[in-house]
Amino acid sequence: MLELSLPRPGERVLELACGPGGPGLTAATLVAPDGEVVLSDVTVEMTSIASARADAIGLANVTTRVIDLEQIEEPDGSYDVVLCREGLMLVPDPAGAVREIRRVLRPGGRVALTVWGPRARNPWLGVVFDAVSIQLGAPMPPPGIPGPFSLDDADRLAGLLSDAGLANVDVRELPTPYHAASVEEWWTRTCALAGPLAQRLAALPDEAAQKIRARAGEAIAAYNTPTGLEIPGVSLIASASRI
Repeated sequence: MLELSLPRPGERVLELACGPGGPGLTAATLVAPDGEVVLSDVTVEMTSIASARADAIGLANVTTRVIDLEQIEEPDGSYDVVLCREGLMLVPDPAGAVREIRRVLRPGGRVALTVWGPRARNPWLGVVFDAVSIQLGAPMPPPGIPGPFSLDDADRLAGLLSDAGLANVDVRELPTPYHAASVEEWWTRTCALAGPLAQRLAALPDEAAQKIRARAGEAIAAYNTPTGLEIPGVSLIASASRI
């Protein structure tokens, strides 16, 4: 993402849906000493963690804000770079969110974002959704609810950026293999990454939750190797600029 958006010394960078802090932390070193990075998330707890991480590594040019990806409360043309890792796919109106990204970019500003690729090529999470769907007798995520694979089509993602008025649109696949030392580690980490999924599992009776875990574990065991689980994965990485 940083190679595509090229943050430079003195520029302002906004990371949306930053979680505990991702590429924005590295961007802060690239725009220093006079540049600024704003790490933002819709959840205040995430911005608190991101702020603590920035402080721990001595990044004096980082601030945090609570910002909704679909309604970015920042002035027009206020950033040189916008980054968003694995956040756009989870909003109900991704087209509106991309228009907001374009609005806050300055002329010549760049955006780089990632989403997860096709579900069938990301079995590290897909098998869990399959197990939940079988157990509940209903699709997971439910119809109409944005999920991790809602923007898994490269052409659609490119169209969202172009339709918002961004130029130099490029979308490519990025291999993101998943390694876990054991099925237990995979299960724990995957459920933590997919927060709403973990909440759904926690709300189920123990017997149903155990059946889901057993079914998913049996499916993911197909990727077992002598050194642990080696699971294929793919993301889509997109970049564009404002003319």
